[in-house]
Amino acid sequence: MRTPIDGPGFAAPTDRALGHERQHVAFASLIASAALAFATIVVATVVSVGIARADVVANMIDNEGGLFAIALLLGLLFIGMGGLTIRTLPHPHGRKSKNPANLA
Repeated sequence: MRTPIDGPGFAAPTDRALGHERQHVAFASLIASAALAFATIVVATVVSVGIARADVVANMIDNEGGLFAIALLLGLLFIGMGGLTIRTLPHPHGRKSKNPANLA
């Protein structure tokens, strides 16, 4: 049986000490975080400009306010479900996991 992955990402395996790779790992993490932040800003700008030019919200509210309310409610429900999912994940800060699969 394969052992579960303890720490995904740029970190080295837990059974091996890091030497000079520590700087490379930190630099790769920094570049990935900066790229993610930049991509998020670009996407938010593009979506905002698209919404402003299309004026979809005003047209939808004028014609079908009930449908817009249901879509808004479903969107908030999905956001809440995502937050709840993140809260149930095990914490890597030395706390023991309550998940029976991780106790082995």
